[in-house]
Amino acid sequence: MDETDFQPGSGPEPDDLQFEIEQAEDYSQYLLHSKAEIVAALRSLIQRRALVSAYIDPGRGFLLTSLLNLEADTGTLLLDWGRDDEINRQALSATQLILSAEVDKVKVQFTLSNLLETRLGGRPAFLAALPDKVLRLQRREYFRLSTPIAKPVKFVTTIKRVDGSTLVAEASLLDISGGGVGLMATPSLAALLPSGTVLSDCKMTLPDEGLLVGKLCVRNKFDVTTRGGARYVRVGCEFLNLPGARMSMVQRYITRIERERKARLSGMS
Repeated sequence: MDETDFQPGSGPEPDDLQFEIEQAEDYSQYLLHSKAEIVAALRSLIQRRALVSAYIDPGRGFLLTSLLNLEADTGTLLLDWGRDDEINRQALSATQLILSAEVDKVKVQFTLSNLLETRLGGRPAFLAALPDKVLRLQRREYFRLSTPIAKPVKFVTTIKRVDGSTLVAEASLLDISGGGVGLMATPSLAALLPSGTVLSDCKMTLPDEGLLVGKLCVRNKFDVTTRGGARYVRVGCEFLNLPGARMSMVQRYITRIERERKARLSGMS
């Protein structure tokens, strides 16, 4: 399977991205632990030929794959091999991969480790042990809106450097949800935003809604290459203690943009 260049607003997005599987304490009610439930969830991905995003030691990049076969008796899982040898090598040497897919508006996430190379039908494939837990989330519990290209949302914050100086930084929003935002950052800006960084003074103007001010925490980063060859870093951030009135502003914006998109699609059909 080919690793696909990512372009904002099209195709699989590298977060689907928020890694709820890493926040087990917040999503415990959506975790599957029994082997029978795990096998059923993964087999549904195989039957639907679902596209799966595999994030390598989150922060090192990702590949697009699919589940090929599952052996419940031996507790093993086979995944499609990629065309990029370097990405395949990274996956084989990774400490952990987070895999995420969506089927029928249900997000499925799980982690794998210690992948091995094997063969299936004369072709190379990845071999892994079944995960010990799988997360299943309904779309309403995680929906993340890709912001309109025609009406970009600008993000401004103040970053404190190691030497104590400050930098007023600007970036574009790639996506937004009730839980946080995805920023389109240059590599140099992303380097100033390690995971865990708290941004206390964040401002973004949501078109037709107003100025949203809040505190964010950096949760993950991924290198992305557009179809045109340009590179940037998607910086995933979580809202911290966003007041109810401001959360309502976010939800109104998401609902309105989705409604406008559906109206345009209906007019085109």
